Amino acid sequence: MIEPSDKDNLQNRDEEAVYRDLARFLDRLPGGYPSTPNGVELRILRRLFNPEQAELTLHLTLLAEEAPVIARRARRPVEEVIPMLEEMTERGLIYRIRRGRAPRYMATQFAIGIWEFNVDRLTPDLIRDVNEYMPILFDLEQWRKSPQLRTVPVGQSIDADLQVWPYENAVELLKAHNRFLEAPCICRQERRMMGEGCDKPEGLCLVLGNGVDYYKSRGIGREIDRDEAVRLLKIADENGLVLQPSYSKKIANICCCCSCCCQVLKNFRRHPRPAEMVAAPFRVKAAPEHCVGCGACIPRCPMEALSLHDGAAVADLGRCIGCGLCVSVCPTEALSLERRPNRNKVEIPENLTQAYIQRGRTRGSMKPLQLLGMWLRSRVDRLLAGLARFSSR
Repeated sequence: MIEPSDKDNLQNRDEEAVYRDLARFLDRLPGGYPSTPNGVELRILRRLFNPEQAELTLHLTLLAEEAPVIARRARRPVEEVIPMLEEMTERGLIYRIRRGRAPRYMATQFAIGIWEFNVDRLTPDLIRDVNEYMPILFDLEQWRKSPQLRTVPVGQSIDADLQVWPYENAVELLKAHNRFLEAPCICRQERRMMGEGCDKPEGLCLVLGNGVDYYKSRGIGREIDRDEAVRLLKIADENGLVLQPSYSKKIANICCCCSCCCQVLKNFRRHPRPAEMVAAPFRVKAAPEHCVGCGACIPRCPMEALSLHDGAAVADLGRCIGCGLCVSVCPTEALSLERRPNRNKVEIPENLTQAYIQRGRTRGSMKPLQLLGMWLRSRVDRLLAGLARFSSR
């Protein structure tokens, strides 16, 4: 049986060192968590984690593990660790999977992860710190190499003649799942809390699969059926929201984003050529001879890629992210989508695990030996935790 650890260990240790260790731990995860000269990343962690929670997080991995395994690794009694893990789950600091005989817990990256999981828990101070940190956290060049989200067109913009793979069609992506939840958009929520933002609906972000239990058990969002999810995609189009699912063929979410609030789209918009940053299979194609110059498409474009010249819409393809929002409002079909050159050569990861590994490797972590070491360590700890339970009977 595991003996209780010395509770003075944390008190004797510099609390600042615990948060620095946690920051380094998060930086080794796929999404990264780089350091800054002024330490804003540490202020964020202090607002989210108490010192004990920060210390316990260091003993989690990207593999979902039961509480006795984590307790053994942390050298703490399991009856003490379980309520801590549950509280950390409720606070959106770690991820929990309820499937099988016991809950399993795993570490999660800061973004997309801890930050988004804190929707409905935001404070003005946290929002200010995260917005100060976001330009450093959101590395556009890193995103270009291995994004976390991609752009798919709104359904009304897809022409029957356009070849679209199932993983490029939002409705088809929903068909691969049986459970759905509408969650608040953290970007629009935090902007409104700061007296800014837009009048777009605060909901319309779709959580799929296992994520439904995670959000629902924490009292966030509402569970819906597939028909309602499809209806929400249409509402997103009506409100000029860009569809951004996970960067994988089997997705975990679809964010419905506006360029005034979404951190990803705001960064794209500031770039001179957003088309080079976005993971999107399509781009707009203009037929000036069919354009009546109504201008309906101009305000719909989140990247300001469209303008009127000589009474016809003209597209700056270097700014087009292929969202299709302009196409769905064109009354004369002067705008359509076409496949971007060379996009057929881009291989989208099959699932989120592959996407995380890909992103981690582009950042210099999650190399084969590191992954093997994490897996072996988890296997050994699971075995020893099982033996400890058996011997205590």
